[in-house]
Amino acid sequence: MYRIVRRFRDKPGSELTPRHTEVMETGLTRAEAQEHCDDPETSSRTCEEDLYDGEYLSWFDSFEEE
Repeated sequence: MYRIVRRFRDKPGSELTPRHTEVMETGLTRAEAQEHCDDPETSSRTCEEDLYDGEYLSWFDSFEEE
């Protein structure tokens, strides 16, 4: 099984570490996880909506084995 992890890059001077992560979803097959990460809405570079209101410099979703 796989999980989706959102990885953040902080703005300079932030109190969070550059490797801050958030588990978004668990219990997925590899194909489901890959499909999620192929969506343009799962990266700050291609997302249509700014989900984090400037709190982070950038973010993206990745997947890893649980």
